[in-house]
Amino acid sequence: MAYWVLHVDLDQFIAAVELLRRPELAGCPVVVGGSGDPTQRGVVATASYEAREYGVRSGMPLRTALKRCPDAVYLPVDKPTYEEASAGVMAVLREFPVIVEVMGWDEAFVGGETDDPEALAAEIQVAVLERTRLHCSIGIGDNLLRAKIATEFGKPRGRFRLTKENWFDVMGERPVTALWGIGAKTARKLEDRGIRTVRELAAADPAALAAELGPTMGPYYVQLGRGLGRRVVEGTPWVPRSHGREVTFQENLTDWAQVRREVAALARTVAAELQEEGRPAARVGVKVRFAPFVTHTRSTTLAAPTLDPDALENAALQVLDLFRPGRAVRLLGVRAEFERS
Repeated sequence: MAYWVLHVDLDQFIAAVELLRRPELAGCPVVVGGSGDPTQRGVVATASYEAREYGVRSGMPLRTALKRCPDAVYLPVDKPTYEEASAGVMAVLREFPVIVEVMGWDEAFVGGETDDPEALAAEIQVAVLERTRLHCSIGIGDNLLRAKIATEFGKPRGRFRLTKENWFDVMGERPVTALWGIGAKTARKLEDRGIRTVRELAAADPAALAAELGPTMGPYYVQLGRGLGRRVVEGTPWVPRSHGREVTFQENLTDWAQVRREVAALARTVAAELQEEGRPAARVGVKVRFAPFVTHTRSTTLAAPTLDPDALENAALQVLDLFRPGRAVRLLGVRAEFERS
């Protein structure tokens, strides 16, 4: 039997969970975000497939979503319910003779030996649906990268296999942004060097990209282009790498002293929650979203990991000093990052 990696991705997870307790909304455009009031400031956490047809996307301002889809049903975020639903799905996966590596609420890698990975994937889909009433898509690959990307071709509720054998047939002419780990900013850097497609990236000289994009990231991007990545699923429990809080203001903040007070309060809230978890912060980051919707983040590494509220507050305010005051602020956030084990 061969070793296979499966990427299990729950379809429109948050919206699907909401539909379980509101079945009358099936087939309707549903948007989840903020307090559920689209006339107030907030962002979309998820949108059902019906809402996505109107151009509603995660991370979009709720007011923009309302303009695009005024007839959608808008619901508030209910984190505890989503966590409970996610735990139920992961419990189902662990009943199979596989290793499960949880990546978040709505996705996990599954690794195991089988002669028929499609059959295993189908069994998992049936079990998840029967036990949790949630649908999932599954990508099948010979490593984690290919399995993750394969899922996109299987959505919704389907399965797709992506391996060394069909990598370039499927991915070769696609833009580099189709790769897991390459965003718009990196894509622009690669385009400046004449690299636009996955095939072009795979053919690039790792040494040349190392000189231009860094000794680690340059060769790493070439590896992505070739579809190379970790082959074995690790069964270590998923542990969040950071913990943060943010607040969207219904009226813009124009007084920088008030901005500082809000950041200080957020830092102390985060510190209190870290103390409950018993996980000290190694880095502190601050997010500032200026009006109308321009977001910047900055961060700093602490001299030593700490749970001290005063230290976290001071660090957050020092990071805030890296921003240029004078513009109206609509959102603030403070994030504590944990040490990587």
